[in-house]
Amino acid sequence: MAILRPFVDRVVDLPALQNLAQLYPELDVASVEACLAFLRATADVQAALETHFARYGLSMGKFTLLMQLSQANEQGLTPSECAERSGVTRATITGLLDGLEKDELVERKPFPNDRRMLSVHLTEKGRSLMAKMLPDHFCRTTSLMAHLATDEKKTLIELLQKLQAGIPAMLLP
Repeated sequence: MAILRPFVDRVVDLPALQNLAQLYPELDVASVEACLAFLRATADVQAALETHFARYGLSMGKFTLLMQLSQANEQGLTPSECAERSGVTRATITGLLDGLEKDELVERKPFPNDRRMLSVHLTEKGRSLMAKMLPDHFCRTTSLMAHLATDEKKTLIELLQKLQAGIPAMLLP
């Protein structure tokens, strides 16, 4: 994401877009401007989140896993459940778990009913970190969204869902 912001800042020149629209009639200037504004905001929020998580020695991926585990029951989660819930590969989860285990925030244990499987659990240190971090995290998230009224937040969610519905157009061969 860090590389995205300079790209977006250079491209968002309105006169240049209008010139391109004369060459390419399929270019809808308003659509491109909206997309670039979205990408700029996404890059800025991503950078802010990375800074925030780094205060606690975490990345977005590690935080996501810790949140999943803090919501899990005493049985914990299997690595494959973590991967499925996160929408990433098992290899990615293995790397994140290795780092979290090294930091003593999680532990892998044999699964109660099948010792060939592993379950992942928060350690006391992991629970303590989350108890310390979450109030700060939720305050910062609230502050991030504070410039939007409640109805604007609902509208933003609806608009983002509509944006997600257009993603397949970018993925077509």
